Amino acid sequence: MNGSPRSWSRDAVIYQVYVRSFADSDGDGVGDLRGIIERLDHLVDLGVDAVWLTPFYRSPMADGGYDIADHRSVDPLFGTLADFDALLAAAHACGLRVIIDVVPNHVSSEHPWFVAAQAAGPDAPERERFHVRKGGQEPPNDWQSIFHGPAWTRLDDSDWYLHLFAPEQPDLNWEHPDVRAEFEDILRFWLDRGVDGIRIDVAHGLVKAPGLPDVGRAGALLDGGPTPYFDQEGVHEIYRHWRSILDGYTPERIAVAEAWVAGPNRAARYVRPGELHQAFNFHFLDTAWSAPDYRRVIGESLSSMSAVGAPATWVLSNHDVVRHASRLAAGCSGRDLGLRRARAATMLMLALPGSVYLFQGEELGLPEVFDLPAEHRQDPIFGRTKGAELGRDGCRVPLPWSDTEPPYGFGPPGSRPWLPQPAEWAERSVAAQHNDPHSTLQLYRTALRLRRSRSELGDGELRWWSKPDDAVLAFERPGRTSSILCAMNLGEHPVPAPLGVLLLASAPLVDGQLAPDAAGWWSVPAAGR
Repeated sequence: MNGSPRSWSRDAVIYQVYVRSFADSDGDGVGDLRGIIERLDHLVDLGVDAVWLTPFYRSPMADGGYDIADHRSVDPLFGTLADFDALLAAAHACGLRVIIDVVPNHVSSEHPWFVAAQAAGPDAPERERFHVRKGGQEPPNDWQSIFHGPAWTRLDDSDWYLHLFAPEQPDLNWEHPDVRAEFEDILRFWLDRGVDGIRIDVAHGLVKAPGLPDVGRAGALLDGGPTPYFDQEGVHEIYRHWRSILDGYTPERIAVAEAWVAGPNRAARYVRPGELHQAFNFHFLDTAWSAPDYRRVIGESLSSMSAVGAPATWVLSNHDVVRHASRLAAGCSGRDLGLRRARAATMLMLALPGSVYLFQGEELGLPEVFDLPAEHRQDPIFGRTKGAELGRDGCRVPLPWSDTEPPYGFGPPGSRPWLPQPAEWAERSVAAQHNDPHSTLQLYRTALRLRRSRSELGDGELRWWSKPDDAVLAFERPGRTSSILCAMNLGEHPVPAPLGVLLLASAPLVDGQLAPDAAGWWSVPAAGR
């Protein structure tokens, strides 16, 4: 089995902190490590098990810190290495584990290695750490950047360099021994400091096909088909080595793959015995609002992961996608539909076997902010498409903590957050929802408390009650003396609620019926229906 059955990670609830938008301690408008320390009580009250921090390393911030110039230092924008150590100690004292981002596919164009490659000239050994190719007036192949446009930029008159993301993020050549040795050292640097795990950015992208052949088709980034730059077999040898490093530490340290691959079976390859502990389940995140679709994806995910002895993971939002309180109602009318569906989907997710990832602010029911002024947007996607695509800033707006006016407690009074916060967020702040029994914040707190206290939830078995084509999704999480039944109504009409003791519902039952776009948990006898 991949890891111990008692591993904390198999059914952990892990909360993603997008550092620059969580809490600002010094008033410069950007969240920081000290701000996180000041708000750890919120995470403890919420009931999560671990915190995942997005990059806080030294960076020119061309891509929000995912363009790293030094993986072993903290950018002054976020604090100091001493601040990180203080955060780690404070989190551990609260019973929270800490996971950090590692970004091995690329570095910043201001990284010392790339600066040296630029200065060294054609055919210099310094350039071998990157994918540098000779070329004429056209790029060496037809690869496209995730951030739009060609994935190649000129290094000088004779050479081009590869960047699957922004030009400020040159891809590393993982065939070079310096690259492998460098990241082994980076892992040990942070593991020695006491971090509990790593999240691997673009885990499917490190190895490119030999010769860097053309893709040969338009739209390859979106069609889900194989490409010569993603999900190559060679990545697995790297992760087997990394797993051996992680296994040398006590207590347990885990690794989570961000791997956008073609289906749960491909994702399961990253968590086979001897490889990584978890892989994000983006197939669940991408599922349409349909009971048959959810049932199919849940079933495929559980089957694929069970086959390799790994836990399934579940995620609805993160810093790269439209918040699910908006996404789940895309194309539909009705002001509150998105939030109703988001609350229901959250109850579904928290009832599933495996580990759960939450994105900061979803516990407040925050929607996507689509109307940010162009002058405030910083995502390179917005700039590289000249505004044709809004990019990801809308899910990264700083959190509202308190008060009735910006910055809503995100920073000191009078400070200006790096992205403007909507006026209506005053009613969505932590303080505004804290004592409201019907708030989304209280729904999350109650659901997480039940998940932790009820042995039926978390890791374990799932038994379907509903049929594959039903409009209601219903399953049992069996226990010894009782079971928990989760039901979610994705149809257009109310349905009779299951018989049993109602533990929690995302919306009030009316005349004993579960409304459309609502979900609930019931305690039922363990032996059957």
